[in-house]
Amino acid sequence: MEEDAEGMDRFDMDGDFEGGRYGRDGEFYYERRRERAPQKRDDVLYGVFAESDSDYDSDNDAGNRRRRRKRRRDDSEPDFSRPVQFESAGKFMPSKEPETEERPGLGTAAASSSAAAAEEDEEGLDLPTAFGQRIVEGARARREERERERETAARRRQASGLGAGKPPPAPGSLESNNKVAKMMAMMGYKTGMGLGKNAQGIVAPVQSTLRPKNAGLGSVEGFKEPKPFTAKENLPPPPPPPASVKKEQQRWSKKAGARKDHVLTKNELLATRNEQEQDEQPTVVQKVIDMRGPQARVLTDLKGLNDEQEMEANDVPMPELQYNVRLLVDEAKADIIRLDRQLHREQEKVASLVWEKEKVAKQEALQKHQLQVMETIAEVLEQVRVDDTAGVLSLEGLLKTFQELKSHYVEEFKMCSVAWIACQFAHPLLIRVFQGWQPLQNPLFGLEIMSSWKDLLQGDQAYDFSDSVESMAPYTQLVSEVILPAVRISGTNSWEARDPEPMLRFLESWEQLLPPIVLQSILEHVIMPKLSAAVDSWDPRREKVPIHVWVHPWLPMLGQRIETLCHSIRYKLSSVLHVWQAHDSSAYAVLSPWKDVFNPASWEDLIVRYIIPKLKMALQEFQINPANQKLDQFNWVMIWASAIPVHHMVHMLEVDFFSKWQQVLYHWLCSPNPDFNEIMNWYKGWKGLFPPELLANERIRMLLTAGLDMMNQAAEGLEVVQPGARENVGYLRATEKRQFDAAQQASQYTSYHAVPGAAMSDLSFKESIQAYASEQGLLFMPRVGKFYNGMPVYEFGTVSICIDSVKRLLYAQPQEGVERWSAVSLTQLMEMNRMARPR
Repeated sequence: MEEDAEGMDRFDMDGDFEGGRYGRDGEFYYERRRERAPQKRDDVLYGVFAESDSDYDSDNDAGNRRRRRKRRRDDSEPDFSRPVQFESAGKFMPSKEPETEERPGLGTAAASSSAAAAEEDEEGLDLPTAFGQRIVEGARARREERERERETAARRRQASGLGAGKPPPAPGSLESNNKVAKMMAMMGYKTGMGLGKNAQGIVAPVQSTLRPKNAGLGSVEGFKEPKPFTAKENLPPPPPPPASVKKEQQRWSKKAGARKDHVLTKNELLATRNEQEQDEQPTVVQKVIDMRGPQARVLTDLKGLNDEQEMEANDVPMPELQYNVRLLVDEAKADIIRLDRQLHREQEKVASLVWEKEKVAKQEALQKHQLQVMETIAEVLEQVRVDDTAGVLSLEGLLKTFQELKSHYVEEFKMCSVAWIACQFAHPLLIRVFQGWQPLQNPLFGLEIMSSWKDLLQGDQAYDFSDSVESMAPYTQLVSEVILPAVRISGTNSWEARDPEPMLRFLESWEQLLPPIVLQSILEHVIMPKLSAAVDSWDPRREKVPIHVWVHPWLPMLGQRIETLCHSIRYKLSSVLHVWQAHDSSAYAVLSPWKDVFNPASWEDLIVRYIIPKLKMALQEFQINPANQKLDQFNWVMIWASAIPVHHMVHMLEVDFFSKWQQVLYHWLCSPNPDFNEIMNWYKGWKGLFPPELLANERIRMLLTAGLDMMNQAAEGLEVVQPGARENVGYLRATEKRQFDAAQQASQYTSYHAVPGAAMSDLSFKESIQAYASEQGLLFMPRVGKFYNGMPVYEFGTVSICIDSVKRLLYAQPQEGVERWSAVSLTQLMEMNRMARPR
């Protein structure tokens, strides 16, 4: 069984170490770890059946197998070739006596001493027999052969350049394979250059970038891509070994014991810690479970994760002791950091308490100062109260006292509302001063006193526009209780609205001293009732003073309140204007000031209803006679040129004036031997009678230019075209067609029938109605002194009608004596006449 198992690997630790001896404590210590031959590719593929092409490996393997077989033989059966020796209780017998042995140390010195001791043991074997001598000679021969092979291998490496300080080629590189390197060199490849004819290929292979799972570019915070691969030829020389390595190598020497290593002080530790905290970026803390040891560990920091494995791999002496020392050092560092943080917190707390102390001290000083100020103000107010009780308090002294308080203690004066206290003391004194005051007769009385109290109580503060009494300022309340009652009594009892000067003078004098709420109260409760009563009692027939004289001065102050008065004024004016005649110029003096006061719609309605019909009648009665011209009716109309809207004025002149004027000019030019100089002067005279606002109108200029064209035609000897004549039949047909279409549109818009009979171009709307009445045999005549909306009333048979020439509408009164008018057509008008006839 032992022979069968001789070639098999064992899974115990007996073959892992070589040499050893017993220590003083009776324990057995191994001297060194057994060297194993490096495993090659053939060993991986073929295992024990691999054929080694290196004598060194074969010798090693053979030597290893011999040592294993020797060790197994030593374990299984005794060696009778060796001298008889006594054995101790240990497994292996030491080469020297225990009392003379020294315990091997740690480090490289111990390893070298153990190797030398092993060689001395091997050389010092005492084999007296011939067989034993052959064994010793064979061992010596093998050792010499091994040394020769080592020298040969060193010479080979030195010849190939490896011994000249050049690092060995990297595994998998081109230099590591001599055959491939020779083939590439034969094809023209140069080391360090790219492939291709022009060496355009890449030199370094494409490197893959390792990223976290399921992470794209830029998706992982703090992730840094690895640097690109660089050939070893381009790398800088390796840095010199740190001093710690040298100290590590020399720590067991005698000189190293005399030198002391650098001790990290507390301040250096804290400074290093602060630098690390500043350099470290906040990252996401993740838990890592380390299950490689006998117990699972939960880690949040991967620093020092492989310290134990590295210590074991580097054969660090006494790893358990170093681990324990490291734990103690880490605990000391943690305690230092914890105490430093606690010290910082305490220092911050002390600084905060010092700042709080200073703040409280400042508040205490401020409150002491405020308390002193309050005591001073209280003493002054107490003295004022004593003087008021004794009856020796004067208005001037009170004003001076509070002015001094305000100048010395501005903030406290506002904060404590001392103004209200001053107002309370000043109220009875001001009542006594203004007792019996007549503001309309003596408006300047008390201005200086109230101005001083305004500066004291209000100062630079803006007026309060609120109407609530609770939010009223001290000065506003003082004026409301002292000045406003006197104004109300005087305005209600002695002021007349038709004489606005006294009230206006008072308001102008007190404009800067009256708060807005007081002024609005005067306008609302004193002025408006008086004005409304005066407007209601105003009779334009008997009043000699126009109403605008005593109403217009209040327009800037009343604002929108004037609308209520305007409604009453329009009603009063319309009740008088329906009997007004065009020759009465007083109507213009009464109406014209209200053009900009009334709203445009109300003003136009008033003019169209009451003024324009009377002026049209005046123009219709106006006769144009160059030999004996009378301009009374024309002047009546021109007076209203600025008051009547321009489009109404132009239409009225075109229909009722220029038609006559052009006919007169035409007949004058067609008369035998006309005097053109006289005609030109006549033309200029008429043109000078028009005001500038009418001459600026395009339609008026066109009508005047038409007369000038007639004069030019007559002067040039051409035939003068009569105004309204048709030049040809085509023009007549086109004009009639246009007028017929216009008549149809007007009939569709008003739902009235067109007037039959003569051509509409030659007749006005009134003349058309009159012609239709004549054709039907009905009476058509005006009713003297009767109007509807400023338009004259006519009798059409037995029905009263009213004609609106502007809108071309016909109104009828169905029943006599009933003020109800309705728009009718001529057919309906004929039906009303038929039903009104006696049967």
